[in-house]
Amino acid sequence: MSQKNCLITGGPRGIGRATALLAAKAGWAVSIAGLAEHMDDANAVVKEIEAAGGKAVAIAADVSKEAEIVAMFDEAERRLGPVRGVVNAAGMPYGGPVTGLAFAPLEKMMTVNIVGLIVCCREAARRMSTASGGQGGSIVNISSLAVTIGGRPGAAAYAASKAAVDCFTTGMAREVANQGIRVNTVRPGAIVTAMTAAMTATPEQRAHMDKSIPLGRMGEPEEIGEVAVWLLSDHASLVSGAHVNAGGGGFVIA
Repeated sequence: MSQKNCLITGGPRGIGRATALLAAKAGWAVSIAGLAEHMDDANAVVKEIEAAGGKAVAIAADVSKEAEIVAMFDEAERRLGPVRGVVNAAGMPYGGPVTGLAFAPLEKMMTVNIVGLIVCCREAARRMSTASGGQGGSIVNISSLAVTIGGRPGAAAYAASKAAVDCFTTGMAREVANQGIRVNTVRPGAIVTAMTAAMTATPEQRAHMDKSIPLGRMGEPEEIGEVAVWLLSDHASLVSGAHVNAGGGGFVIA
């Protein structure tokens, strides 16, 4: 591919970071979007991509705010050209027993994980749609294997936010298919990132997590990035509305 612009939310860290590096290696110019407090990490990813001969920019944006999402897309296109790929990797966890869930953090998680993602998809479609003069493109939404069981204990609300991502992706994929846009999800299982650090803080906790996965181990961010970059590419030209499980075979235990 010839330096098409891929915008990655949550790009400074974890799955987003791994996807940004792999996308650049595959030939994409990469717009790495993240919270203002994560810009040091974002700039470090930019430097790594540039050192390898790629092209990348860092953009500060909070996907819980509509104006910042719109500005993020505008800046990405101003600096690297039309956005032809989007990976919505920004997300946040929140959980605990249902009886103890608090309204404010629950609302924040839903805003980031689903409302912000939908608005990112809206902005992508407005720019990509061949019906409005765009050149088409591919959108990859990062969901979770938690949707298949309603989440591990204490993660029902988080799983619900990701189930909404899956449902929206299915509907959007049908809606924009005749506009040159493909939309898919990747469903990571337990991946070694900051989000899972509390579940793997001791060797005993890590062993418990590994044993709960049929393949016997947690995944690495790069393993999810590889799937996301494939879905972005022309190699996945017939794939739209799909939910790709990337979680080591599911769950041995819930």
